Amino acid sequence: MQALGWDTLDVLLVTGDAYVDSHSFGASLLGRWLVAHGFRTGIVAQPKWETTDDIVRMGRPRLFAGVTAGALDSLVAHYTAFRKKRSEDAYSPGGRTGLRPNRASIVYTGIVRQAFPGLPVIAGGVEASLRRASHYDFWSDALRRSIVLDSKADAVLYGMGERSIVAMAQMFDATPSRRRPNDALMAARIPGTAYAVHPDKVPADAEELPSHEAILDDAALLIKATQAFEKQMLHGGPCLVQRSGGRAVVFEPPSRPLDVTEMDEVYALPFTRRAHPSYEEPIPAVAMIEDSIVSHRGCAGGCSFCSIALHQGRAIQSRSEASINTEIAAMAARPEWKGVISDIGGPSANMWNARCVGDREKCGRESCVFPKRCRNFKPDQEGQTAMLRRIAARPEVNHLRVASGVRHDLAIESEIYMQALVGEFTGGQLKIAPEHVSEKILRGMRKPPLKIWETFLKSFDKLSREAGKEQYVIPYLMSGFPGCTDAEMEELAAWLKKRGWHPQQVQCFIPTPGTLATAMFYAKVDPDGRPIHVARSDGERLRQHRILMPEVGIPLPKREGEPAFRPRRPQRGFGQDRRGPRPDRRPPSPGRGGPGERRPRPTGPRDAAGQGGYGKPGGKPAFGKPSFGKPGFSKPGYSKPGGDKPGFRKPGDRPDSRRSGGGYNKQGGDKRGGFDRGGPRGNRRPGPRGGGNAP
Repeated sequence: MQALGWDTLDVLLVTGDAYVDSHSFGASLLGRWLVAHGFRTGIVAQPKWETTDDIVRMGRPRLFAGVTAGALDSLVAHYTAFRKKRSEDAYSPGGRTGLRPNRASIVYTGIVRQAFPGLPVIAGGVEASLRRASHYDFWSDALRRSIVLDSKADAVLYGMGERSIVAMAQMFDATPSRRRPNDALMAARIPGTAYAVHPDKVPADAEELPSHEAILDDAALLIKATQAFEKQMLHGGPCLVQRSGGRAVVFEPPSRPLDVTEMDEVYALPFTRRAHPSYEEPIPAVAMIEDSIVSHRGCAGGCSFCSIALHQGRAIQSRSEASINTEIAAMAARPEWKGVISDIGGPSANMWNARCVGDREKCGRESCVFPKRCRNFKPDQEGQTAMLRRIAARPEVNHLRVASGVRHDLAIESEIYMQALVGEFTGGQLKIAPEHVSEKILRGMRKPPLKIWETFLKSFDKLSREAGKEQYVIPYLMSGFPGCTDAEMEELAAWLKKRGWHPQQVQCFIPTPGTLATAMFYAKVDPDGRPIHVARSDGERLRQHRILMPEVGIPLPKREGEPAFRPRRPQRGFGQDRRGPRPDRRPPSPGRGGPGERRPRPTGPRDAAGQGGYGKPGGKPAFGKPSFGKPGFSKPGYSKPGGDKPGFRKPGDRPDSRRSGGGYNKQGGDKRGGFDRGGPRGNRRPGPRGGGNAP
């Protein structure tokens, strides 16, 4: 601030990501965007949440503070599909975990309120954006209210934030300091905002959504509410309102998408593409993005499990070729430049410059490309191919790749694009997301049918042979999707076996807030109201997952001096009681016995009850009653002798679950869990990922 000659800030942004001066990190992008519009902006990255010391370091801002969890919902970033803590945070120095809290938007709002009483606080980013209305929360297995009410933020900026955050700064700059922020918001009605009002002050033009209490009574209404938000993002309106208790949350129409000129202005900001010099360890995410280029935003696919269309919109917002070339020139000027562009694309790599020539306000489609491409949706794959070839011909570019995100149903429509993609821009492997092969599941996902996927594979193989290249397609596959049973997973496994494929990575469906698939997961019905099977327990989800990846969850390999079979140590899963996971409740460590230390590894032989090393044959376990399931259950939860699927747990008999506690594993229990309540108290040293293009 001293170097810039600033005595105070206009806006303070607080983010759960480390600070990297790149357009791939949302707080960095919006911070530079605000500065370009004349607002002095400071950023606090990954502050300590037990104290306000980091927040107050640059002083009280003049206008408002913005808070964001980062690129991902903080609970998605911290926990796997099976609710286990992740081991790395790609958006933190050294990949270290625990540098941001769970439910970060709520926690950061509380810290700012404590540090600067009376200062307006605005939440944004993916977490706040997708939780702006009543939503199902997978980690507490409960329906939660709008984050506007839970966080007590003055407003949420949803979607991409460039227009709305500048409008917010201009509004507060013109607002007398004595005026309540809520009154100013109701008067300004900034697009892309959500805010709470008294039920008597709901705008006259707002359309009613099912209330929070109504969804609690009828879970299927969450599907109706989600579909209303999908239409609002597509049509650019109308204003929506949802009542909850004695309050009402107003959702103004979304911000208008940026045009080409505005996109070029955003990406022309003077980003250094470097992490803050104070970091002594590298930030893993930087390696992912340092040689890649964003060519466009938005996705016309509208997949039911994906939040991109809900956050970035279905309208494709592209940069000009001149803007992309300018960025390449800046990258090539860096000393570490190696002449390699690892990727050029967006959410769907082959949608650059695609446009809709129809009337969006009258469109009733759920997707521009499913079940087949709309005649009004015009991709420009030939133009994109020509652009890629011109970039590859630049003297400073040695290699250019399109690594992932290709929409295969669009790709096979253009022979020119397919030939260039396979022959020139695939570097041995191409990642594609068919997700499944069952027609029933693909319809629920809004993904192309199997015959389209097989047509793409045949074309890819043929063109690779013609180019004299040995290349492979790496498919993204998913288990546990709403409506999916073991039968559909066996169908997928049989298809893979027929081709001789052995998947190395499969994603188990995570019910992320705000998506249609998550509403289906919660309601156990499809969008037409027909009942569907939903794998709710971790045991059943793991069983489906292991149909494709049998090695998931198997015992660790033998170490020297240890028995060949080492069972997993029981762990306390979070959400099992009101306090959440407790570090001081872990089993004691080898050779020690104090609280919070791990117990010695079992060394004895397996006894008749199957409890290897836990005690004498026929005796009680040395460490008390096993927590593998119901009391008295003598067999470890990871094994089911005599069953048709050895190594699979019964649904509900989770090694880290207690029947007596509330949480996601017991309907009707106290489902709050230690992580379900806002504030620093319920957040204890979390884990991975972050970044995005909203505050």
